[in-house]
Amino acid sequence: MSGEPPVRLGAGLPVLGMVGAGQLARMTHQAAISLGTSLRLLADTAADSAALVAPGVELGDYHSLPDLLAFSETCDVVTFDHEHVPNEHLRALVDKGIVVRPGPQALRYAQDKAVMRAGLSALGVPVPAWAPVADGGDVTAFAARRGWPVVLKAVRGGYDGRAVWTVSDAEAAADVVARAAAGGTPLLVEEHVALVRELASVVARSPSGQAAAWPVVQTVQRDGICREVLAPAPGMDGDRAVAAQELALRIARDLDVVGVLAVELFETTAGLTVNELALRPHNSGHWTIEGARTSQFEQHVRAALDLPLGATTMTAPYAVLANVLGGADTGSGLAERLGHVFAHDPGARVHLYGKPARPGRKLGHVTALGTDLAEVRHRAVSAAAYLRGEPG
Repeated sequence: MSGEPPVRLGAGLPVLGMVGAGQLARMTHQAAISLGTSLRLLADTAADSAALVAPGVELGDYHSLPDLLAFSETCDVVTFDHEHVPNEHLRALVDKGIVVRPGPQALRYAQDKAVMRAGLSALGVPVPAWAPVADGGDVTAFAARRGWPVVLKAVRGGYDGRAVWTVSDAEAAADVVARAAAGGTPLLVEEHVALVRELASVVARSPSGQAAAWPVVQTVQRDGICREVLAPAPGMDGDRAVAAQELALRIARDLDVVGVLAVELFETTAGLTVNELALRPHNSGHWTIEGARTSQFEQHVRAALDLPLGATTMTAPYAVLANVLGGADTGSGLAERLGHVFAHDPGARVHLYGKPARPGRKLGHVTALGTDLAEVRHRAVSAAAYLRGEPG
């Protein structure tokens, strides 16, 4: 592990350490600046998204307990921009007296989907019917009870549609199970939910128990990747929106989450079902940078340091986020296209993550605000498509 000595940007102010230096850390760094807080990062490489812009960067391996310990000793509080740090390492940090927020007991619900499903079920939270998978027979037995198709998921890891398979028969299921077994990947099977749309309720909670919630949003997914976020979720019944916020706040309290919690939801004709949890800032909350009085990134810093939480009211009636995904020619001419976007729509806000372009990769996002949802959505989606390299 290598890096410069700790950089403290304000005398007497706490140093927040973030394990991981992707785009979430990059945007958290920007938010920490306005709070006068020194944010240190444990990065895999100097080319990581946040490592390109932040001054306090340590290079190290989050799988390595010695690297984690050496990094954590330079910080007052440690938090995360991903949930992949081995839980036993997190417990070792706590045993050494290091303040870890969220703690390992809470983070395991985001690290292991079987633990999450079982834990939420024990709390009476609605989740899809599911079962662990040891072999293909478990899948066919589950399908005999619930019907085809079913969804197979890797218990650990997987995001943006990766490590998730929808299968329609025993042969397809057996193929997935065999490939997962060959790679040492444990699976679970769950019912294929007939959903109306996908929603997200993003909340934050501090160690003192203060909590705050942003408006519930609709996420638009294609090929397992979030393409758009509409805030607030259009046409949502007020009682159901409040129920979604209350559900997320209850989960944060009952799991003792500290920081931002994103609860991904399926809206069905019968109500709300929890799909996934993320105990960190989340793509469904990026719109809050411009669209809310306090962004999810600033709120995460406030919560981790046990500062009073900020207001979550929206700055405009509607905010729409559109992700900029890499295409075949996205890297070529991006700077020129960026200038064209700003000239065409001075109100559009573009966040680029400093990542090399490759097809399907999230390279940034565009946020537009306004009073007319259709117009705001068109602006955001058009700008993101143009930045990707699609014809404008």
